[in-house]
Amino acid sequence: MIYILLLGIIIAFALDFIAVKKIATDRFAVYEAKVKTINSSYGKISYIDEGEGEPFLVFHGITGGYDQGFDVLSGRTGDHRVIAPSRFGYPGSDIPKDATVDMQVEAFVELIDMLGIEKTFIVATSAGGAVAQRFAIMHPERCKGLVLYCSGYPAAEKPTEPAEGMAGPPEAICNDFAMWLISPLFKPIMGMDRSVIKQIMPMKERKAGIVFDGDVVNKDQTNNYDNYDLRSIKVPVLIIHSEDDKLAEPEKAKYWSNEIPDCTSVFFTGGGHLMTGNSEEIKNSLDEFVEKNK
Repeated sequence: MIYILLLGIIIAFALDFIAVKKIATDRFAVYEAKVKTINSSYGKISYIDEGEGEPFLVFHGITGGYDQGFDVLSGRTGDHRVIAPSRFGYPGSDIPKDATVDMQVEAFVELIDMLGIEKTFIVATSAGGAVAQRFAIMHPERCKGLVLYCSGYPAAEKPTEPAEGMAGPPEAICNDFAMWLISPLFKPIMGMDRSVIKQIMPMKERKAGIVFDGDVVNKDQTNNYDNYDLRSIKVPVLIIHSEDDKLAEPEKAKYWSNEIPDCTSVFFTGGGHLMTGNSEEIKNSLDEFVEKNK
């Protein structure tokens, strides 16, 4: 009897994995059909470019890609031009040898050059925040404004020790089955519903980018701290963050919201890393920011 029960459990698990993977694969295929690719000095960059109006260049977070980047403003293509590239190593984009955050910035400058965009708003989520902050510091002349959603930030004071180890998912679990297996832990550990796994799969196309983020991007604000003096940002900034974010420290967001010269900030009491349930206020805050700075 116990063997029949175990077999039933195994079959149920297998069917769930197959169903989740199919939903994720079908979802990703819809975005693949929208993708364009350019060849930059740093290799291929794949991106989605849809909509009309004020341009927005979106930098996705870890485990992302052009699909997740586009989702950030997918409902705004009626009045915004949404450009969502995959960062280094993510779906359709190459990762150059000895890649750095600053190299990613320059690759995106080449992208907007090729698209004929002189100045754009920058929107970044989570791990994409480091790249976006460097973009605003390095190329303020190309940036109308910087919007940071649930972004990571440097510490208030320069760390005394370098960041070591992997600041992201270990390479060993960067596959569909392993991520599906641990997805029930998303809520207690990261404050995100298990259903997020459907936006993370397929992992194969994201693995190189995840490893790059964990090994380089997520540690850059510590290891190259002097590059991230956000007080030197010369463009308007909008910070939107949840106070219960378990992945991007809200204390750092609050600190820098008071240090960045031209900064507007919105903090939610709930919503977690994805700021769930706050979409209307996010939309209104973004609209006000754009209207003021376009």
